[in-house]
Amino acid sequence: MILVVGAGLVAAVAGAGWCTGLRINMTASYPRGLWRIETLDRAAAAGDLVFICPPETAEFERAFARGYIRRGLCAGGLSPLIKTVAAVSGQQVDVAEQVSIDGYPLTGSDVRHTDAAGRPLLAFAGGVIPDGELYLHSDFAGSYDSRYFGPIPSSGVLGLARPVFTFGP
Repeated sequence: MILVVGAGLVAAVAGAGWCTGLRINMTASYPRGLWRIETLDRAAAAGDLVFICPPETAEFERAFARGYIRRGLCAGGLSPLIKTVAAVSGQQVDVAEQVSIDGYPLTGSDVRHTDAAGRPLLAFAGGVIPDGELYLHSDFAGSYDSRYFGPIPSSGVLGLARPVFTFGP
């Protein structure tokens, strides 16, 4: 009986946290720990740190299969990403050995040609970010971000990502 009550209490706390926008980040792209999704009542802008649901594409299913992202409650059953908006609609993104936006190098954007397991990574070809899309980035060297999957729809933005209790790099 105590076990059932304890499990119910844990489920209630987890449900309350979920409903208030609390999420746990266990990836290395940003510090691990407890984060909150804050309402964003404007269009996402360059420099915003956001929670965003990835689109339902073969690229993101492949990312899941390789272990880059986890299952979650976004469409397609994937977990939201925490990323910084590096470029918005109309901006020019050039990808070579590192990324440049409108001619300016993006800090921490070296492009890798293989992942940690030695599997090939294909870089985004670059170009002008289409209307309604965002180019996302994390300066963590092993981050799976728009360097590889390109821009994604801004309609997936859940809100701003704010750390509550985090640890690590």
